[in-house]
Amino acid sequence: MKRLHRTATAAALALPVVAAGTASAVPAPVPVTATATPGSPARAEAPPLPRPTGPYAVGRHTLHLTDQSRPDPWVPLAGARELMVTMYYPAHAGTGTPARYATTEEVRLLIEFQNLEDAAPPETVSATGVHSRVNARPSERGLHPLVVLSPGFTVARYTLTSLAEDLASRGYVVATVDHAYESAGAAFPGGRTLTCAACDVLDESEDYTVATTVRARDVSFLLDRLTGGRPVWRYAHLIDKKRIGMAGHSLGGASAGSAMAGDSRVRAGVNMDGSFLGSVPDQGLDGRPFMMLGSDRTHRPGGGDESWDAAWDRLDGWKRWLTVAGADHFTFTDAPFLAGNLGLPVPELPATRSIDLTRAYVGAFFDQHLRGIARPLLDGPTAAHPEVRFHNP
Repeated sequence: MKRLHRTATAAALALPVVAAGTASAVPAPVPVTATATPGSPARAEAPPLPRPTGPYAVGRHTLHLTDQSRPDPWVPLAGARELMVTMYYPAHAGTGTPARYATTEEVRLLIEFQNLEDAAPPETVSATGVHSRVNARPSERGLHPLVVLSPGFTVARYTLTSLAEDLASRGYVVATVDHAYESAGAAFPGGRTLTCAACDVLDESEDYTVATTVRARDVSFLLDRLTGGRPVWRYAHLIDKKRIGMAGHSLGGASAGSAMAGDSRVRAGVNMDGSFLGSVPDQGLDGRPFMMLGSDRTHRPGGGDESWDAAWDRLDGWKRWLTVAGADHFTFTDAPFLAGNLGLPVPELPATRSIDLTRAYVGAFFDQHLRGIARPLLDGPTAAHPEVRFHNP
C-alpha cells in the first residue's frame, strides 16, 4: 500500500513533488508522550482557511472519550482505548469564542516527524485561522445528519478542519476523530501529547488491516456515546440517528469501509485516496452508497493501487469512482494550505482549488445520500470541474 507515514506525509507537506465509556484521563507511558516546552514563542500570524460555503455559522466542542471495554491496541500498558473528538455543528453567528487550529506542540511534533524543522516555526501553522467558534449556541432547526471524519495515519484530526467546517456550515453535525497513538502528535487531557506508537508496531508487521479494524471499533464506540442512552455531548439531540455517514483520508478512508462493514448505522461512506486493505467484504456493504475520491496518478482504474479495482467490484450499491488530475495523496486535506503557511512550494493543484473540490464532491455525496437532495454534480464530468474524472470500469 502507499507508505502512510514519514515519506508520504513529508511529500505532501513539502509538495514540490508531483505528487462503556468514561471521560477519565489515563496516564500514558513516557516513551510515547511529549509535553509542551515552556516559554515557546507566541503564535504567529497566519492566513485563515477558506471560508465555509454554507448558510450556517459553525460551533465546536472537544470531547475526550475512554472505552473501558478494551485496552489500547498499540500501548496496552496505557490502559483503556482513548479518543479525542471535535464536534462541529450548525450554530448562531456571533456566539461562542474563537477556536484555534491546533496546539503548537501537535504541529511541532508533525514538523519534527517529517524532518521539516527548518521550514517555518510551528506557531505559523498552529495559528492558522479557522471559522468555527467554541461553545457557540447551536441552531435548533430540526435534526441534522452526522458525518464522522477520520484522518490519515500519522496525521491528526485538525488536518480535516476545512472539510469539517464546510459540512457543518451546510447543516451537518461532524465528528473529527484522533485515534490514540496513531499520529505524530495529538493533544489529550492532562498535558499529554500522544505520539505514534502504532508506527513502530506497523513498521514491523506492515499489517495495516489491524489499524482499520481498530478504527472501525473506535467509530462504533463513538456512535454509541453520541446516539445511545445518556450521550456524552451536550448537543447530541441535534443528531439524526438514522442519517449517519463517514469519510476519511488515507487509512481513515479505508476505515470508512471497515466501519460500514461492521456497523449498519453508518449509511454512506467516502474513501479519500486510501488503499482499501480488504475493508470492503466480498458480499459488499448491503447496498449502501460509497464514493471513491482519489489522485488520478495512483487511483485511476488499473493504476498503482489495485485495491480500488477490487473494492469497486465488491461495492453493491450506488457508487462513484472519481479521480482528480494534478492531485497527490494529501490533496483532500488541509495539507496543501498548510504548506503555504509553512512557506513551502505551492502544489501543482492550488490549495484553494483542492479544498473547493473536496468540499464540493464530499458535500454533494452526503447531501444526496443522507439528506435526499439530488446533486447532478455526481452524475458526470462538468465544465466547472475539469480536473475531476469519472470512471466506470
